[in-house]
Formats: sequence, structure tokens, C-alpha cells
Amino acid sequence: MSTTFRICSCNRSMPLDAAAGERIGKALGAGPLPVATELCGRQVDAYLEALDGNAQVVVGCTQEQALFEELAQQKKTGFPLRFVNLRETGGWSAQAASALPKMAALLADAALPDAEPVPAVNYVSQGRVMIIGGADRVLPWAERLCDQLSVSVLLTGPRAAAIMPHERRYPVFSGANVKIDGWLGAFSVAWQQDNPIDLDRCVRCNACIAACPEKAISPVFQIDMQRCQRHGECIEACGPVAAIDFARQAQPHEEHCDLVFDLSMNPLLALDEPPQGYVAAGREMMAEYDAALRLAQMVGEFEKPKYFRYKEKLCAHSRNRKTGCTACIDVCSTAAISSNGDHVKVNPFLCMGCGGCTTVCPSGALTYGYPDAPYLGRRMKTLLATYAAAGGTQPVLLLHSRKRGTELVNALGRLARSGKAWRGMPARVIPLSVHHVASVGIDLWLAAVAYGAAGIAVLATGEEAPSYVEALKKQMRIAQAILSGLGYAGNHVQLIEADEPEDLDAALQQVQRGATPASAAAFNAFPEKRTTLDFALAHLRQHAPHQPEQIPLPSGAPFGAVRVDTASCTLCMACAGACPSSALMDTADRPQLRFIENNCVQCGLCVQTCPEHALELVPRLLLDEAAKKPAVLNETRPFACIRCGKPFGTEKVIESMLARLATHEAFSGSVERLKMCGDCRVIDMMQAGGSSVHGPRLEQ
Repeated sequence: MSTTFRICSCNRSMPLDAAAGERIGKALGAGPLPVATELCGRQVDAYLEALDGNAQVVVGCTQEQALFEELAQQKKTGFPLRFVNLRETGGWSAQAASALPKMAALLADAALPDAEPVPAVNYVSQGRVMIIGGADRVLPWAERLCDQLSVSVLLTGPRAAAIMPHERRYPVFSGANVKIDGWLGAFSVAWQQDNPIDLDRCVRCNACIAACPEKAISPVFQIDMQRCQRHGECIEACGPVAAIDFARQAQPHEEHCDLVFDLSMNPLLALDEPPQGYVAAGREMMAEYDAALRLAQMVGEFEKPKYFRYKEKLCAHSRNRKTGCTACIDVCSTAAISSNGDHVKVNPFLCMGCGGCTTVCPSGALTYGYPDAPYLGRRMKTLLATYAAAGGTQPVLLLHSRKRGTELVNALGRLARSGKAWRGMPARVIPLSVHHVASVGIDLWLAAVAYGAAGIAVLATGEEAPSYVEALKKQMRIAQAILSGLGYAGNHVQLIEADEPEDLDAALQQVQRGATPASAAAFNAFPEKRTTLDFALAHLRQHAPHQPEQIPLPSGAPFGAVRVDTASCTLCMACAGACPSSALMDTADRPQLRFIENNCVQCGLCVQTCPEHALELVPRLLLDEAAKKPAVLNETRPFACIRCGKPFGTEKVIESMLARLATHEAFSGSVERLKMCGDCRVIDMMQAGGSSVHGPRLEQ
């Protein structure tokens, strides 16, 4: 589909003129672009004229997006309409005069078609909310919300200066040891009822409160057991209602609800990313009002993208009850990933799309789908190619989150326009928004360098869970080790931690850059993580200043070898049977352990499986063709059956078995049978009445 571009200097506040329009248009292959000064005002006809064409329209302005969309609706245009921010991302900065290549790149990126839609995850909420916490905080909110939502109350914590509402408009429970599980529309709340007063039976007559000599019963019918002397006056006052029973054991209770309003002083769910439908207000009054407003809007049917894709056959989590890779489980901030036998299980209702699991997954079993790697790789390639075509050099991609990251970038641009000490976005720094920065990892970072990026900066704004920040740092060390090992000078990947514009401004002025290949790569990113890595590494090695045979890598790298202690290894082949990536293999015709290093994901299952503890992981990147060919790690002579001569094991296995079982009572007097193949062992045992030269005489 062809594209019509409309750009504007925003009342001449950006260095855009006819010459700039010609330069940008040439890089885009669209011819000279007309440059407006008031596209949203008196020159709006230029925009309306573009809508009359048979092409999609890309507008270099996001501030007036609502106006432009409304005008397009009035004209009933049937072609896509896209917007990109050229002002805060480059036009308003100290280096604005040099930012034309970046503007061209951003326009080209905006002209790309949308990513393929992903499956949706659906939620249904009927508005049943459980409000949990102390009575002084919970009951006022129950009264406010009960006209909008179906309210239930769970009172926890110490005595509170509150009273029960006059009308019984919603159920009130009390208890401790509260556990919350589930998500929007499907929560379960479990607790132990430790209060002697059953609030469900209680008629709220206050007779027990009046009768208690220690004043141990609060106005919300919670008994302070430290003050209570158990005189029994409250039981007598309660009479036939029988709501009070000190002999009652703590009873487990469970209720189901659609929403959870947690008013505990410390949130009951200690997750960096709690599930949809769970809201914890903490200790701030304004946070309570904000949480209540959000809850009131969570009634009806909702959907979100299914962010991940999972290929079970590639998963290196476990084999034969031995655990290998747990990277995805360890990094997930929502507890959405759990062990499921030999594989893992991802709960799409709990997944919030952070993508950290896909970044740390060594095999590519988990991949990101919002968008997928081929689409994001295409965006990177388009940005970098257009930037170079417009005359830009040493570009740095700034990956930032679509929400907070975009807000920070825009705030910096506006402050830079105000002058003073603000510098704004450097001309070579190209912002690229993603759903979450943890979703982009080593495969696309190295692909970007192969496409011509001198640097990749990832902006962490503080909204990310600590586990994701640490995972990004670890992956960056691996990526930089590879680039440095190939001789590319400088630092190419870095993490910028900034939650305020001034911090971002300072970091961007010192953003690091490294050497790039002599020519940009032509390959496209693949859905398979390791395929993209193979192509990126091949291009980087082809143009590398150094040509090492191997590069040592930090622990946890997804590449490496397996070192075998041949003195301990018995060639039992347990490691080959456990290997999920076919890196370790046995041989059908002889006792030989072979290894294809290119297949190894360093999951550690072989190490965990080996009964002799003879294996060790060696993280490294082997770069020559030997990495793709089988290498023999260990071999030995086969052991022949002492009766028929057929090979059935290895000498080391038989020697190890003899050493372990020779003194076992089951083989007393018949150790020689351990040297026989399975068939001959049976024959020897069944020779009743005869003598066996290979074992003891069997009694009839």
C-alpha cells in the first residue's frame, strides 16, 4: 500500500523547511514532502487533501491526533491513518538540526502495516467484590460501593474503632490467614475463622458487647482474646441465637468473587504485578479512592492479548523428574508460570505481557507474540535502514515501554523546548516503543547491531519488576561478551535506569556506542529465537575485526559445551536420554557419546541426570563449523556376553555394576550372571538340575 506523508514544523518550532522535506522524502522514497507550519489550523486543507487520495496517511504529529481522526471520520476515509511524534522525539532538542535522519526513520516505521492480531484472553466480571482489611477502612468503603457492586466483607486484623452498618446489605465475615488465588472474574478467597462469634449467625443485637465485663468485644463483634477471661456472660446474653462458641475450632472458609479490594496495611499478594481485578490501596487515602474508581469500572466482559507462544517440545525444564532450566519460572513477576511435569505451564489469565520469560528462555520454547520477533525485527530494520539512507550515522535504538517510557520521552522533549539546561533527545537516538522492555532480548539486540545499530539502550523507568532488570543486565553481559569477543570496539548494549526527565537527559547525553559491521545485514528476524541468533551471529562474524574460534561467555549463557570426566563416565547414556535439544546423542552400533554444540542450550539437565556426576557445563560460543558437527566426548569398547559373545554394554558399565552388586545378597554365588546379556541370563537361571559353567548350580 502506498503512503502519503504530512509533516509540520509546529509554528516553525522545529527546523523543518522545504529542503528538509526534500531530504526526508528522498530517504522514504516518496519524493519531496510538503512541510506545513500549522497543519492543525489554517493549513488543514493539506491534510484533508491527503485523505482524498488512495493511500494510507502518516501524520508527523500526535498532539492533535484527536482532531485529525475526527476530520477523517467526517470524510469517511477508508484507508489507514497513522501518527508519529516527531516533535518531542527529535524536533525539540539541542540537536534538532541534525535530527532529520531520525525523523525520516520514525515516519518509515509509522508507515509499516500493523502486526498480525494475536489470540485474546477473555474475562467476565459480574461485579462481585470482596473487600478485605480492618473494619475501620473496610466498612466505609463497603457502604459506598454496595450500590454499584455486589459487596462481601472480610474483616481482618486487630480491633478497630468502627461499628457495624445499620442495615445488613452485604455479608460480613471475619478471619485470619487469608489466601487469595485467581484473577479477574475468577478469584477465590480462603481464610480461617478464628473469631468465636459467627458473624453469619449474629443478629447484631449488641447484647454480648453490653454483657462483657472486660469490654473485650468490639462494635464489629471481634473478640480480643488477650483481654477476654471467658466468664461466659456473652454466651448467656446471646441466648438461643447461639452465635458465640469458644470451643469452635478454627474453620476454613472460602468465597468466590470477581474482584478483590485489599485494604490491608500490607498487601496480601506480594507480587510486583498482581493479577487483573486485584487492587491493593496500601496506606494512602488517595490510593483508596483511585482503587475504588478502577474497581467500579471492572464489571462486564473484557479481553487482553495472549502475549506468549509456547512450544512444549523445545522446553528444557525437566526430564525424568530431574529439573533443568527454571529461568522463566524464576523471572516471572506475576506467578503465571509453574512446573508441569517435564514442561512448564503458563496461565494466560495471570500473564501481564512483561515478556521476561521469553527473553531468558534459552531454547526459544517461549516466544513473545505482542508483537512477535519478526515484526519487531522488521521495525528495527526499517528504522535503521531509513536512518542510514537519510545520511545518519552511529544510530542508537532506545527501547522504552509504551506507557511510562513514552511519557518520559515526551516530557524530556517538552522540557528541552523550554531551554535552560535541558538537552533533549540526541539526534542519533531513535526511540522505539514496546509493550514491555523485558520482552526484547539478545536475539533482537544482536540482529539490530547486524542491521547497523551502534548501540541498544533499554530504558527502565522503575515500573519493571526487579527480576526483569536483573535479567536484562545478565543478558546484556552475554551480548556484550559476544560483540567484544568478535572485536567490535565499544559498548553496544546498556540499561538506562531513569524515572525522571532529568535522569534520562543526563543518561542520553552519555549514551554509549560501539563499532558496527561494514555493511548492514539483509536477513529478517525469525519466529524461532535461535534461528535469528544464528543469522545475526553469522553476519557479525563475517564482518568481525577478530575471527576467534570460540568466545568465553558468562554463566547462564544459552550457548556452550559439555565437559565430560572420562574417568568417571560409564557411558550409561542417561544424559543423552535427558537432553531436550538433541545436543547429546548416543550411537547405535558402538558405546560412544557424541555432542553437537550448536544444539546445546546449557539447560543443565545432563548434569542433573548423570549418576556419576561426570558432566560440567562450559558456557562459550564456538564459532567454527565444528559447532554444527557431532564431536565424540567419550567412547569405550563394548562388553561381550561371556556366554554368547554378543555385545550388550560397555566395560565401564559392567565394571561399575559388578563393584556395586557383587556383595548384594540377590547375586550371592551368581555374580557371573551380571556378565551375561539378558537372554543368556534367563537361560542360565532356567537350567534347573544341570550345572552352569557360568554361574552356580540352580536347586530344583
